[in-house]
Amino acid sequence: MSSSVEEFRTEVRSWLRANLTGEFAALRGRGGPGREHEAFAERLAWERHLAAAGWTCVGWPQEYGGRGATLEQQVAFHEEYALADAPARVNHLGEQLLGPTLIAFGAPEQRERFLPRIVAVDELWCQGYSEPDAGSDLANVRTRAELHDDHWEITGQKIWTSLAHESDWCFVVARTEPGSTRHQGLSYLLVPLDQPGVDIRPITQLTGTSEFNEVFFDGARTPASYLVGAPGDGWKVAMATLGFERGVSTLGQQVGFQRELEAVIELAKRNGAAADPLIRDRIARAWTGLEIIRGNALRMLDGVAAGAPGPEASIGKIYWATWHRELGELAMDVCGADGLLASGEPYDLTDWQRLYLFSRSDTIYAGSNEIQRNIIAERVLGLPKEVRG
Repeated sequence: MSSSVEEFRTEVRSWLRANLTGEFAALRGRGGPGREHEAFAERLAWERHLAAAGWTCVGWPQEYGGRGATLEQQVAFHEEYALADAPARVNHLGEQLLGPTLIAFGAPEQRERFLPRIVAVDELWCQGYSEPDAGSDLANVRTRAELHDDHWEITGQKIWTSLAHESDWCFVVARTEPGSTRHQGLSYLLVPLDQPGVDIRPITQLTGTSEFNEVFFDGARTPASYLVGAPGDGWKVAMATLGFERGVSTLGQQVGFQRELEAVIELAKRNGAAADPLIRDRIARAWTGLEIIRGNALRMLDGVAAGAPGPEASIGKIYWATWHRELGELAMDVCGADGLLASGEPYDLTDWQRLYLFSRSDTIYAGSNEIQRNIIAERVLGLPKEVRG
């Protein structure tokens, strides 16, 4: 790394050390997948504290409110943030997904309206992609939007919408061309959630929490000017958003995975599970797998440098998702019989139980393993497309 990157890393580390104190000290380690319910209001206040100091959207160009950080500096930021055990971000979807999408595809008026509010964490976003019949197969979207003079009218249902109940806006993929099928006729709309015609219903998960939601649109409206790209370009824009999702922040994710693995190893030493040669072998495999995950993430950065990760990013997604699910299984086996008991009434889970239960979804959300294999086969290896009935 260049000295400028090291200087940037030192600046991030020093700021986090100085600011994760006082009222924010208790937020260390709070939030994250399966734990998004933890201290949400306090984490929102923390994120606005980050924004006031210029530590949100660090990779965005300065003209849009970011720091214009280089790719290496962005990696340093996310790694230091994770190493500091800082709380999980509440504005990830706005900062890491929608913002870069608007910078790449949005109209100047859309950038002016939405980007400053994302930087300041004044508006939170959720992602309206999956539907009951269009989860991993996103091209099967049935939610429709009709243009009426100066506004779009949206009708349909989205599901597994993370943090919709905490969000102000949703970027929605909807079918805007009647009679169109598959990838054709889709458009990408920015839709306010606080309006008549929007019904948000939390889904209770195996963890007992509800970070996922169903969202029903029944004649919900958004201005005609809140279409990103041209009508019918929704598939292209949506795929670019998914590419941004697998950007530099995944390096911070690896730090979190490493912390979890180290905690599993410590537990195995403490309760004697490490004496089992099969457990030791699985721990060794997990350590090796974590190194492979990091290698995949670093390789993917070539795509990020080119604008957005390509289909090769699916290799990284399928690998880390499977690895993390298996880590949850390993944690339960290390816990032994104790892992069968809740830590309290009526359904108070331990961190290990929550890891195990939530990580079952890792191979499903953000593109299931089956879909990732298809992408790798068709777009990376050049194999024939899957035959559809």
